[in-house]
Amino acid sequence: MRKILTVFAIHLITAVSFAQNKEPVKVTDLLNIRSINGINLSSDGNKAVFTVTAIEPEDGSKLEFDYVNHIWMVNTDGNSIPKQLTAKESSSQPAWSPDGKQIAFVRLAENKPQIFLLSLDGGEAFQLTHFKYGAGTPKWSPDGKQIIFSSNISLKDLLEDTTLNPAHTIPLWPYEKPGFDKNEEFKKTANKADPDGNIEEIRAYLDNNVNDKTAKVVNKLNFQDEMGVNTDLSFNHYFLIDINAPGKPLELTKGFYRFNAASFTPDGKQIILSGNVDSLHHPDRSQDNEIFITNIDGSGFKKILGEEGMNYNSPVISPSGKWLSFQYNASSSFIVIPALAIIPLNGSVKDKIDFPLDRNKGNFTWSNDEKYIYFSAQSNGGQPLYRADITTKKVEQLSDFNSGIINFDLEDGKLVFAKTGVTDPFDLFLADPDMKNEKRISDFNYTWTQKKQLSIPEKRSFVNNKGMNVEYWIMKPINYEPGKKYPLLLEIHGGPSAMWGPGETTMWHEYQFFCSKGYGVVYSNPRGSGGYGLDFLKANINDWGTGPTSDVITSLEKTVATEKWVDTSRLLITGGSYAGYLVAWIIGHDHRFKAACSQRGVYDLATFFGEGNAWRIVKDYFGGYPWETATKAILQRESPITYVQNITTPYIIFHGENDRRTGTTQGEMMFRSLKVLGRPVEYVRHPGATHEITRSGNNRQRIDQMLRTYEFFERWINKKSF
Repeated sequence: MRKILTVFAIHLITAVSFAQNKEPVKVTDLLNIRSINGINLSSDGNKAVFTVTAIEPEDGSKLEFDYVNHIWMVNTDGNSIPKQLTAKESSSQPAWSPDGKQIAFVRLAENKPQIFLLSLDGGEAFQLTHFKYGAGTPKWSPDGKQIIFSSNISLKDLLEDTTLNPAHTIPLWPYEKPGFDKNEEFKKTANKADPDGNIEEIRAYLDNNVNDKTAKVVNKLNFQDEMGVNTDLSFNHYFLIDINAPGKPLELTKGFYRFNAASFTPDGKQIILSGNVDSLHHPDRSQDNEIFITNIDGSGFKKILGEEGMNYNSPVISPSGKWLSFQYNASSSFIVIPALAIIPLNGSVKDKIDFPLDRNKGNFTWSNDEKYIYFSAQSNGGQPLYRADITTKKVEQLSDFNSGIINFDLEDGKLVFAKTGVTDPFDLFLADPDMKNEKRISDFNYTWTQKKQLSIPEKRSFVNNKGMNVEYWIMKPINYEPGKKYPLLLEIHGGPSAMWGPGETTMWHEYQFFCSKGYGVVYSNPRGSGGYGLDFLKANINDWGTGPTSDVITSLEKTVATEKWVDTSRLLITGGSYAGYLVAWIIGHDHRFKAACSQRGVYDLATFFGEGNAWRIVKDYFGGYPWETATKAILQRESPITYVQNITTPYIIFHGENDRRTGTTQGEMMFRSLKVLGRPVEYVRHPGATHEITRSGNNRQRIDQMLRTYEFFERWINKKSF
């Protein structure tokens, strides 16, 4: 017995020593994370190409860092090491030729994305396209002789380009410039510009000011992009180019319409397309989407699926060409979960076969034998891989909720996928089609993360007052010692339809950073989150504040009740976007937190309707518009600014200066109100930053925001009172 205890003690000492030799996660470890996407297998399944996004120092700078995309390749024998195929310029969207001898990919050339070809026999990449509007998303024809590509073209260019629009046609849908009927403004003839001339010459003068960007004239409904006011309309179209005689590309789609997907049928004679061809409504007003088929010479264009009020999307043809898989949903609201279905390629919507799974799905791929459709879907804190059985119509889950299958491809009995998890934020794996015999085949993050002390989340759940099961996760601080007390940080996700968990990629570093600083972390998926079905998703309609707050605070209180290490005098709270909203709501109703942080939040819903490009949220969640009496009352009730006088918690507010998803006035209103009230508040603006600052923004600013949040918490965390 003594010998057994001695052996146990040796193992325990070894384990503790090993853990102590590991380093805590540092804020600059953010720069070490490399992500994987764009996986594409060769037709024989023997090789995979994929894109790796790394963060590298800017030339001549010790503080600034750029995102760089490069294409890598790996043999799928399970024993090979990935090798980098491109260098210097960023490259992405790799696609194998059918014979596996070369890849097509996208790279900037003269400030436009263009398609390049790279032979695996060696040599420099060859620029295939020189399209004046740029080229992307390459797809090979089955015989390897042609490539489909997409290009985004402005309304002005479509009107003036004599090649794309030789008949000088104009949109049939109304442009909505007030005072002009039947789009008469497009029919005007050229006039000299003269501010003192006649009305036509004055109009020419004003047009020159627009062209020279000294004025922006807004007539469209969606006038904000992610960074500012954008008055231009643009249209995504598809073209076909011959790789052996790359002259003038053939137009596959035409007109003042937007298309979003294109792929060859297996026989190479036709092309399946997805888009919105609505000649009656302005493109900003129509939310429908349809699926079409056309011959490769552009003739025989016809609709397969489409009707008013519906969105048919994500078309994928089965390997034999027998089946077409797609998603569909009503287009009246974005609070939906699209259904997955198939029809015979020559069938119609009445022939559709549905595959029930109450989750948002994506990355659809057919098995070679056409028995299954593979896809991934966020669910219960992870992003598992699923497959739908064509015969039984049943959906089978192939991976767990503790990891996320971010991207994958399947070919000839081999499944290659990028996976995220707590102990490895991104790496490449190989498995059988049923996801057995899994093996890691890359080391982009694994080795360096194994040298870090990591906090492993513990999953818990409770039933809320609506009878819904709410899941939450608790993370202990690293170097946790029983009997000691630690601060606890309540993290909240945005969306509001986002979902967090061990299989979600964006928060890995932030959670581990705060745990490394001696904080515990708790996060949850309150009502309104994605990943739990349509009823759960819609459970916060007309209730952004009280209901979700109940779920979030319950997860906190249950953590406090079970985790004796939590110091209830040092509770902290943070969140971004919708979660920035919810933080403000909570501290306007609850005073238990020592300090709070909101990032890029929404605080006044009526103002948000005008200044945010996500303005449709207002009608979808609250049933109407700010000028309507009933809706006005709801928006006031649900806006955190209504309760600003109740906020006494020390508060730091972040906003990017170019954030047009929520709008910068939101942060300014909250800060000024609290400043007038004399409350402890600090406001931080990041120049040039958009809503995506913490996910894909400037890396110096990402580090700044995390450190500034930590520093603000530290100011207050040891104070006895405030």
